[in-house]
Amino acid sequence: MILSYAQLALSMMLVGANVGVAKLLAEQLPIAMIAFLRCCLAVALLLPLVCWLDPPAPVSREVKRNLFFQAVFGTALYNAGLLAGLRLTTALEGGLVLATLPAVVAIGSFLWLRESLAPRQWLAAGLAGLGMAAITLARLGFGGSAGSALGNLLVFLGVTGEAIYVLLAKRVAGRVPVLTASLWMQFFSAAVLLPFALPGMGAVSALRDPWLLGLLAFHSVTASVLCLLLWFGGLRHVPAGVAGSFTAFLPASAAVTAVIFLGESFGPIHAAGFALMMSSLLLATWPARRTIAPRA
Repeated sequence: MILSYAQLALSMMLVGANVGVAKLLAEQLPIAMIAFLRCCLAVALLLPLVCWLDPPAPVSREVKRNLFFQAVFGTALYNAGLLAGLRLTTALEGGLVLATLPAVVAIGSFLWLRESLAPRQWLAAGLAGLGMAAITLARLGFGGSAGSALGNLLVFLGVTGEAIYVLLAKRVAGRVPVLTASLWMQFFSAAVLLPFALPGMGAVSALRDPWLLGLLAFHSVTASVLCLLLWFGGLRHVPAGVAGSFTAFLPASAAVTAVIFLGESFGPIHAAGFALMMSSLLLATWPARRTIAPRA
Protein backbone atom coordinates (compact mmCIF):
# COMPACT_ATOMS: atom_id res chain seq x y z
CA MET A 1 0.00 0.00 0.00
CA ILE A 2 2.86 2.37 0.79
CA LEU A 3 4.28 1.76 -2.70
CA SER A 4 0.88 2.55 -4.24
CA TYR A 5 0.64 5.79 -2.26
CA ALA A 6 4.15 6.70 -3.42
CA GLN A 7 3.17 6.05 -7.06
CA LEU A 8 0.12 8.31 -6.79
CA ALA A 9 2.05 11.07 -5.06
CA LEU A 10 4.95 10.93 -7.54
CA SER A 11 2.53 11.03 -10.47
CA MET A 12 0.94 14.26 -9.22
CA MET A 13 4.29 15.76 -8.25
CA LEU A 14 5.52 15.22 -11.81
CA VAL A 15 2.36 16.84 -13.21
CA GLY A 16 2.99 19.86 -10.97
CA ALA A 17 6.68 20.07 -11.85
CA ASN A 18 5.74 20.00 -15.53
CA VAL A 19 4.00 23.34 -15.13
CA GLY A 20 7.41 24.97 -14.66
CA VAL A 21 8.90 22.91 -17.50
CA ALA A 22 6.03 23.92 -19.79
CA LYS A 23 6.63 27.59 -18.97
CA LEU A 24 10.31 27.31 -19.95
CA LEU A 25 9.39 25.58 -23.21
CA ALA A 26 6.63 28.08 -24.05
CA GLU A 27 9.10 30.94 -23.71
CA GLN A 28 11.45 29.38 -26.31
CA LEU A 29 9.32 27.43 -28.82
CA PRO A 30 6.01 27.81 -30.71
CA ILE A 31 3.14 26.46 -28.65
CA ALA A 32 1.61 24.24 -31.35
CA MET A 33 5.01 22.74 -32.14
CA ILE A 34 5.63 21.85 -28.48
CA ALA A 35 2.26 20.10 -28.19
CA PHE A 36 2.67 18.30 -31.54
CA LEU A 37 6.18 17.00 -30.80
CA ARG A 38 5.08 15.92 -27.32
CA CYS A 39 2.25 13.87 -28.84
CA CYS A 40 4.54 12.31 -31.47
CA LEU A 41 7.05 11.24 -28.84
CA ALA A 42 4.23 9.89 -26.67
CA VAL A 43 2.96 7.77 -29.58
CA ALA A 44 6.46 6.39 -30.14
CA LEU A 45 6.71 5.43 -26.46
CA LEU A 46 3.16 4.14 -25.98
CA LEU A 47 3.05 1.88 -29.06
CA PRO A 48 5.53 -0.73 -27.74
CA LEU A 49 3.99 -0.48 -24.24
CA VAL A 50 0.54 -1.23 -25.66
CA CYS A 51 1.90 -4.25 -27.56
CA TRP A 52 3.62 -5.46 -24.39
CA LEU A 53 1.17 -4.68 -21.59
CA ASP A 54 -2.34 -4.32 -23.03
CA PRO A 55 -4.28 -7.36 -24.28
CA PRO A 56 -5.40 -7.08 -27.94
CA ALA A 57 -8.75 -5.29 -27.91
CA PRO A 58 -10.86 -4.09 -30.84
CA VAL A 59 -11.82 -0.41 -30.57
CA SER A 60 -15.28 0.35 -31.95
CA ARG A 61 -16.04 3.36 -34.12
CA GLU A 62 -18.11 4.89 -31.32
CA VAL A 63 -15.23 4.60 -28.84
CA LYS A 64 -12.77 6.02 -31.38
CA ARG A 65 -15.06 9.01 -31.92
CA ASN A 66 -15.21 9.57 -28.17
CA LEU A 67 -11.41 9.26 -27.90
CA PHE A 68 -11.05 11.78 -30.72
CA PHE A 69 -13.03 14.38 -28.79
CA GLN A 70 -11.08 13.51 -25.63
CA ALA A 71 -7.92 14.27 -27.61
CA VAL A 72 -9.30 17.57 -28.91
CA PHE A 73 -10.27 18.81 -25.45
CA GLY A 74 -7.93 16.96 -23.11
CA THR A 75 -4.74 17.22 -25.14
CA ALA A 76 -5.03 19.93 -27.79
CA LEU A 77 -7.13 22.49 -25.89
CA TYR A 78 -5.52 21.72 -22.53
CA ASN A 79 -1.97 22.12 -23.83
CA ALA A 80 -2.82 25.18 -25.92
CA GLY A 81 -4.44 26.90 -22.94
CA LEU A 82 -1.70 25.90 -20.51
CA LEU A 83 1.24 26.83 -22.73
CA ALA A 84 -0.32 30.08 -23.97
CA GLY A 85 -1.28 31.06 -20.44
CA LEU A 86 2.18 30.33 -19.05
CA ARG A 87 3.66 32.83 -21.50
CA LEU A 88 1.75 35.53 -19.65
CA THR A 89 1.44 34.33 -16.06
CA THR A 90 3.76 32.63 -13.59
CA ALA A 91 4.25 28.89 -13.11
CA LEU A 92 3.17 29.37 -9.48
CA GLU A 93 -0.20 30.80 -10.46
CA GLY A 94 -0.59 28.37 -13.35
CA GLY A 95 -0.22 25.48 -10.92
CA LEU A 96 -2.78 26.99 -8.57
CA VAL A 97 -5.27 27.47 -11.41
CA LEU A 98 -4.82 23.79 -12.34
CA ALA A 99 -5.96 22.92 -8.80
CA THR A 100 -9.48 24.02 -9.77
CA LEU A 101 -9.85 20.89 -11.96
CA PRO A 102 -11.76 18.69 -9.44
CA ALA A 103 -14.25 21.49 -8.75
CA VAL A 104 -14.74 22.16 -12.48
CA VAL A 105 -15.28 18.43 -13.10
CA ALA A 106 -17.87 18.35 -10.30
CA ILE A 107 -19.77 21.32 -11.79
CA GLY A 108 -19.55 19.74 -15.25
CA SER A 109 -20.94 16.48 -13.89
CA PHE A 110 -23.87 18.41 -12.43
CA LEU A 111 -24.62 20.42 -15.58
CA TRP A 112 -23.89 17.82 -18.26
CA LEU A 113 -24.27 14.38 -16.66
CA ARG A 114 -27.03 15.49 -14.27
CA GLU A 115 -25.19 14.02 -11.29
CA SER A 116 -26.18 15.32 -7.88
CA LEU A 117 -23.49 17.14 -5.89
CA ALA A 118 -22.91 16.90 -2.17
CA PRO A 119 -22.84 20.19 -0.23
CA ARG A 120 -19.07 19.88 0.23
CA GLN A 121 -18.63 19.79 -3.58
CA TRP A 122 -20.56 23.05 -3.91
CA LEU A 123 -18.33 24.45 -1.18
CA ALA A 124 -15.27 23.20 -3.07
CA ALA A 125 -16.40 25.06 -6.20
CA GLY A 126 -16.89 28.25 -4.17
CA LEU A 127 -13.44 27.98 -2.59
CA ALA A 128 -11.89 27.40 -6.01
CA GLY A 129 -13.53 30.59 -7.26
CA LEU A 130 -12.22 32.52 -4.26
CA GLY A 131 -8.75 31.06 -4.86
CA MET A 132 -8.83 32.24 -8.49
CA ALA A 133 -9.87 35.71 -7.31
CA ALA A 134 -7.04 35.78 -4.75
CA ILE A 135 -4.26 34.93 -7.20
CA THR A 136 -5.65 37.37 -9.76
CA LEU A 137 -5.68 40.07 -7.08
CA ALA A 138 -2.08 39.16 -6.23
CA ARG A 139 -1.00 39.75 -9.81
CA LEU A 140 -2.95 42.97 -10.25
CA GLY A 141 -2.10 44.39 -6.84
CA PHE A 142 1.59 43.59 -6.52
CA GLY A 143 3.08 45.05 -9.68
CA GLY A 144 2.15 42.26 -12.08
CA SER A 145 1.19 43.20 -15.62
CA ALA A 146 -2.48 43.27 -16.57
CA GLY A 147 -1.75 40.53 -19.10
CA SER A 148 -1.18 38.01 -16.30
CA ALA A 149 -4.90 37.98 -15.56
CA LEU A 150 -5.38 36.90 -19.17
CA GLY A 151 -2.70 34.25 -18.63
CA ASN A 152 -4.60 32.82 -15.67
CA LEU A 153 -7.77 32.82 -17.77
CA LEU A 154 -6.02 30.92 -20.58
CA VAL A 155 -4.74 28.32 -18.12
CA PHE A 156 -8.30 28.00 -16.81
CA LEU A 157 -9.45 27.45 -20.40
CA GLY A 158 -7.03 24.53 -20.46
CA VAL A 159 -8.55 23.27 -17.20
CA THR A 160 -11.98 23.41 -18.84
CA GLY A 161 -10.68 21.29 -21.72
CA GLU A 162 -9.24 18.76 -19.28
CA ALA A 163 -12.54 18.66 -17.37
CA ILE A 164 -14.43 17.90 -20.61
CA TYR A 165 -11.90 15.13 -21.24
CA VAL A 166 -12.63 13.62 -17.81
CA LEU A 167 -16.38 13.75 -18.41
CA LEU A 168 -16.02 12.17 -21.86
CA ALA A 169 -13.80 9.46 -20.39
CA LYS A 170 -16.66 8.38 -18.12
CA ARG A 171 -18.61 7.36 -21.22
CA VAL A 172 -16.04 4.77 -22.33
CA ALA A 173 -14.52 3.76 -18.98
CA GLY A 174 -13.66 0.06 -18.98
CA ARG A 175 -14.44 -0.41 -22.68
CA VAL A 176 -10.82 -0.14 -23.79
CA PRO A 177 -7.50 -0.65 -21.92
CA VAL A 178 -5.96 2.52 -20.50
CA LEU A 179 -2.73 2.46 -22.51
CA THR A 180 -4.59 1.64 -25.73
CA ALA A 181 -6.96 4.56 -25.14
CA SER A 182 -4.01 6.85 -24.43
CA LEU A 183 -2.27 5.75 -27.63
CA TRP A 184 -5.33 6.55 -29.72
CA MET A 185 -5.73 9.92 -28.01
CA GLN A 186 -2.11 10.90 -28.59
CA PHE A 187 -2.40 9.83 -32.23
CA PHE A 188 -5.57 11.87 -32.74
CA SER A 189 -3.99 14.81 -30.91
CA ALA A 190 -0.95 14.78 -33.20
CA ALA A 191 -3.24 14.72 -36.25
CA VAL A 192 -5.30 17.66 -34.94
CA LEU A 193 -2.22 19.70 -34.00
CA LEU A 194 -0.24 19.07 -37.20
CA PRO A 195 -1.82 21.89 -39.30
CA PHE A 196 -1.18 24.38 -36.49
CA ALA A 197 2.37 23.14 -35.88
CA LEU A 198 3.58 23.20 -39.50
CA PRO A 199 3.97 27.01 -39.83
CA GLY A 200 6.30 27.09 -36.83
CA MET A 201 8.31 23.94 -37.55
CA GLY A 202 11.27 26.06 -38.62
CA ALA A 203 11.87 26.64 -34.92
CA VAL A 204 12.75 22.96 -34.52
CA SER A 205 16.37 23.97 -35.09
CA ALA A 206 16.32 25.42 -31.57
CA LEU A 207 16.22 21.85 -30.28
CA ARG A 208 19.89 21.55 -31.12
CA ASP A 209 20.32 23.03 -27.67
CA PRO A 210 20.67 19.92 -25.45
CA TRP A 211 19.02 21.71 -22.52
CA LEU A 212 15.91 22.60 -24.52
CA LEU A 213 15.74 19.14 -26.11
CA GLY A 214 16.04 17.57 -22.66
CA LEU A 215 13.20 19.71 -21.32
CA LEU A 216 10.94 18.66 -24.22
CA ALA A 217 11.85 14.99 -23.75
CA PHE A 218 11.21 15.21 -19.99
CA HIS A 219 7.89 16.97 -20.60
CA SER A 220 6.77 14.35 -23.11
CA VAL A 221 7.92 11.24 -21.27
CA THR A 222 6.68 12.24 -17.82
CA ALA A 223 3.43 14.05 -18.64
CA SER A 224 2.15 11.69 -21.36
CA VAL A 225 3.54 8.30 -20.29
CA LEU A 226 5.21 8.03 -16.87
CA CYS A 227 2.50 9.93 -14.95
CA LEU A 228 -0.11 7.69 -16.55
CA LEU A 229 1.74 4.48 -15.60
CA LEU A 230 2.34 5.67 -12.03
CA TRP A 231 -1.24 6.83 -11.51
CA PHE A 232 -2.94 3.68 -12.77
CA GLY A 233 -0.31 1.53 -11.08
CA GLY A 234 -1.28 3.13 -7.77
CA LEU A 235 -4.99 2.75 -8.50
CA ARG A 236 -4.61 -1.03 -8.57
CA HIS A 237 -4.47 -1.08 -4.76
CA VAL A 238 -5.98 2.28 -3.74
CA PRO A 239 -9.70 3.17 -4.14
CA ALA A 240 -10.32 5.95 -6.66
CA GLY A 241 -11.90 8.16 -3.98
CA VAL A 242 -8.81 7.96 -1.79
CA ALA A 243 -6.49 8.39 -4.79
CA GLY A 244 -8.21 11.67 -5.65
CA SER A 245 -6.85 13.28 -2.50
CA PHE A 246 -3.32 12.81 -3.86
CA THR A 247 -4.02 15.49 -6.48
CA ALA A 248 -3.13 17.92 -3.69
CA PHE A 249 0.49 17.23 -4.61
CA LEU A 250 -0.04 18.96 -8.00
CA PRO A 251 -0.29 22.61 -6.87
CA ALA A 252 2.19 21.97 -4.07
CA SER A 253 4.91 20.67 -6.41
CA ALA A 254 4.12 23.40 -8.96
CA ALA A 255 4.59 26.04 -6.26
CA VAL A 256 7.86 24.52 -5.01
CA THR A 257 9.23 24.27 -8.55
CA ALA A 258 8.23 27.84 -9.36
CA VAL A 259 9.76 29.34 -6.22
CA ILE A 260 12.95 27.27 -5.96
CA PHE A 261 13.89 26.65 -9.59
CA LEU A 262 12.29 29.59 -11.42
CA GLY A 263 12.85 32.20 -8.72
CA GLU A 264 9.22 33.32 -8.58
CA SER A 265 8.00 35.21 -5.52
CA PHE A 266 5.41 33.83 -3.12
CA GLY A 267 3.43 36.61 -1.43
CA PRO A 268 0.74 36.69 1.27
CA ILE A 269 -2.15 36.67 -1.19
CA HIS A 270 -0.53 33.76 -3.03
CA ALA A 271 -0.50 31.95 0.32
CA ALA A 272 -4.20 32.71 0.78
CA GLY A 273 -4.96 31.52 -2.75
CA PHE A 274 -2.93 28.38 -2.15
CA ALA A 275 -4.85 27.63 1.06
CA LEU A 276 -8.20 28.16 -0.68
CA MET A 277 -7.20 26.00 -3.66
CA MET A 278 -5.92 23.17 -1.45
CA SER A 279 -9.10 23.27 0.64
CA SER A 280 -11.21 23.17 -2.52
CA LEU A 281 -9.21 20.30 -3.95
CA LEU A 282 -9.39 18.20 -0.80
CA LEU A 283 -13.11 18.82 -0.37
CA ALA A 284 -13.78 17.81 -3.98
CA THR A 285 -11.69 14.64 -3.92
CA TRP A 286 -11.77 13.33 -0.35
CA PRO A 287 -13.62 9.99 -0.21
CA ALA A 288 -17.13 10.12 1.19
CA ARG A 289 -17.77 8.51 4.56
CA ARG A 290 -19.46 5.16 4.12
CA THR A 291 -22.30 4.08 6.34
CA ILE A 292 -22.14 0.50 7.60
CA ALA A 293 -25.39 -1.39 7.46
CA PRO A 294 -26.33 -3.00 10.76
CA ARG A 295 -26.15 -6.78 10.97
CA ALA A 296 -29.45 -8.61 11.08
